[in-house]
Amino acid sequence: MWLWQRGRHGRGLRARMRVVGARPGDTRLIVMNNKYGAPGTTPHYDVQAMIEAAVLSHSLECEVETVRGDDLRGSNGNKPEFCIGGPLGSNVRSAGHLAHSLPGVTFPPYTHPDHPPAIEAGGEFCHRDRENQGYALLAKFTAPGGSRPVILICGQSAVTHHAAAYFLRHSYRRIADAVSSTERFCLILKIPSVRTYGFQGATLERDLTDAVFAPGPWRSPRTRRVESGRTIHASTLACFSVRCHAPRNRAAHRRAPRGAPSCPIRRP
Repeated sequence: MWLWQRGRHGRGLRARMRVVGARPGDTRLIVMNNKYGAPGTTPHYDVQAMIEAAVLSHSLECEVETVRGDDLRGSNGNKPEFCIGGPLGSNVRSAGHLAHSLPGVTFPPYTHPDHPPAIEAGGEFCHRDRENQGYALLAKFTAPGGSRPVILICGQSAVTHHAAAYFLRHSYRRIADAVSSTERFCLILKIPSVRTYGFQGATLERDLTDAVFAPGPWRSPRTRRVESGRTIHASTLACFSVRCHAPRNRAAHRRAPRGAPSCPIRRP
């Protein structure tokens, strides 16, 4: 039983690391937003979203560094980043991330009470029903100049930000199963019956990864290109890095199917 529990904990830890994009010893940036129309202040539920992100980071043995979006310029470099807040007068860094990395996502300006806040993603509109239901965008990508990923949480209200951060912390296995790659994804979360269930009722509405990211070459780290032009599964590179004792059988690694074991040939 002890070994089973330890193995289960290890699998859960690895799944969190893949989805969140952080490793033990990292310093995680949490980029906070402003309350709409009140620079320098942060709504209660956005603070709760920050706490969720900090707890998730500490569960991976990461340090946390908090900075306001207005004060951060440049790349996140070698620090994984959480960016919390919408792009319309709340978090300018979120606006920059959306414009550069997710051009398929638009937050139409809120101009009239008869036109509630909406998220347009992949040609679909997600309208907020005030005090009843809302939506949030949860995306992961690598920003220009950065070597570590950014996790972006953009919602239609502060409670949807809290709901998305809570969903990420508690449902990372669901995310890992739903996306084709944990290295880059864009999900729409639905928060129904906000008045009844609050931030804990978030559900995965749809995966819009293929529709919202900027066009251009992108390769999953599951595969790499070698000089010969042949595709080799990433597990092969890991296998070679530990000097696999099967140099004449490397053809067996090429185009390995999804979910293949890391190395079919064990070291003696």
